[in-house]
Amino acid sequence: MSEQNPYIIDLSRLPVGVHRFDIQLDDDFFASIEKTEILGGKVSAQATLNLREEDYSLRIAVHGTVNVVCDRCLDPMPLEIDDEQEIFSEDEEDANSDTFDHSASRHATVNLSWLAYEIACINIPLVHCHPEGGCNPQMDLLLQSHLCDEPEPEE
Repeated sequence: MSEQNPYIIDLSRLPVGVHRFDIQLDDDFFASIEKTEILGGKVSAQATLNLREEDYSLRIAVHGTVNVVCDRCLDPMPLEIDDEQEIFSEDEEDANSDTFDHSASRHATVNLSWLAYEIACINIPLVHCHPEGGCNPQMDLLLQSHLCDEPEPEE
């Protein structure tokens, strides 16, 4: 593990076998990332690393809540995150290739907090709005005042 970031794992320092890690992403973590649509939140992840002589597989389960901006009223809103992804150190196509260096994966580092963050990001829907009636009432009134009630003219 890195002294600066305890979630950066140096695979060359771990023995072959199964290793488990608990990752916590909080408001401070999300604030440290520039240009993210996640304003904050509390996300926990459990990573299971199966380290073998030549390669590894990594399963990360992410659960929690992130705060994003509502597309309708622009106020923060919570979104539940619940997903699990599996990552492998090699492609099946590359596994039989002479050009793939199987030992290279054992000399890599893996940033578990960044992978958990990426899994949280891919679980944010393209459009995120408060449930009906949950938006900021002032913004809702403003939006209603700009609605056009007249039917569009037919050509």
